[in-house]
Amino acid sequence: MFHAPHGNQRAPLPTARESEPVPTTQQAHTQVLDAPAEKSAPKSASRDAYFDNAKYLAIVLVAVAHAWEPVMDGSRASRALYLLVYSFHMPAFILISGYFSRSYSGRPDQLRRLLTGIAVPYVVFEVVYSLFRRWAQDAPEQPISLLDPFYLTWFLAALFIWRLTAPLWRLIKWPVPVALTLASLATLTPDIGADLNLQRVLQFLPFFVLGLCLKPEHFQLVRRRESRLLALPLFAGAGVFAYWASAHMNFGWLYRSSSAQELGVPWWAGIVMTLAFFGCALLLTAGFLAWVPRRRTWFTVLGAGTICGYLLHGLLIKAADYGRVFEDYAWLSDPGGEIMLTLIAAAAVTLLCTPPVRRSLRWVTEPDMRWAFRRDATELGRPRR
Repeated sequence: MFHAPHGNQRAPLPTARESEPVPTTQQAHTQVLDAPAEKSAPKSASRDAYFDNAKYLAIVLVAVAHAWEPVMDGSRASRALYLLVYSFHMPAFILISGYFSRSYSGRPDQLRRLLTGIAVPYVVFEVVYSLFRRWAQDAPEQPISLLDPFYLTWFLAALFIWRLTAPLWRLIKWPVPVALTLASLATLTPDIGADLNLQRVLQFLPFFVLGLCLKPEHFQLVRRRESRLLALPLFAGAGVFAYWASAHMNFGWLYRSSSAQELGVPWWAGIVMTLAFFGCALLLTAGFLAWVPRRRTWFTVLGAGTICGYLLHGLLIKAADYGRVFEDYAWLSDPGGEIMLTLIAAAAVTLLCTPPVRRSLRWVTEPDMRWAFRRDATELGRPRR
């Protein structure tokens, strides 16, 4: 992600579909970015407004931070705010992804939804982003590679891998320490390769595994009034620290896409930074979740369409990048220009999360594709003879 996310390099972003219901009041949340209710269940009764609110607010932070990237270098305050937001918005998405993957066991119906809800959108938008760059930047050399995720499609590939491994993490005794060990070892392995962005897959893995271990009562703790009050000094202190760190820290640590050696530091720094960023991200994620509204709001309905906002807002950012908007209009780096970009990004991603957009993209984000699968005996409710 640190590798020029708005140029020809690949950069991250969050979230993708969950593939199974959870045995709690949030049973209809079948994905993190876009959690459609089961078709046989009433949507109003099966969704938890809290998690829809959290997904919408997080996707707004994602879109706004992507809009800041091309214009923030001239302002220390902008870099600090970017650093603060990027410290927790991806971990928050991934943690919630893990939480809604708790009941994944690899049943045929779950595997089918894993393919249609994550693999299909990944393949389609990997091709779309590659072809868009070929056309908009006149770059016929741009490859179409399903092994090298383009820009924000990396998260779909990562979620596919994490979800498949969910049953394994429930078998071992200390899943989070083991995941942290793997993440630390990844930072020491520059030769891990770029296939499927495995550096990010491994370095972000602890947040997904932690989500698998969480229970509803853990979220009740951060929804208490005391937690909201504690979040205020937490973010104030984090903001001050981010302002200092913005002038000294290599932002490559935020993106988890490089090893310690590739960032030009000793090997042991990878272990230290993995543990430090895990702790910081966890605290800031808790603070963010503490201030997510619990009741239904005007934007609650938008939480069901965040996969559309996620996948489509990147096309807008890339269009501006390929059209040299950020280079030709230098005033966008001024405070007024950054505020305008913030408002435009927030408004655009909000529009892209609306029900009409979601319905128009359902053929690719929520395809049924029953024609492509065999009828399984477990789904028919009777043994096959």
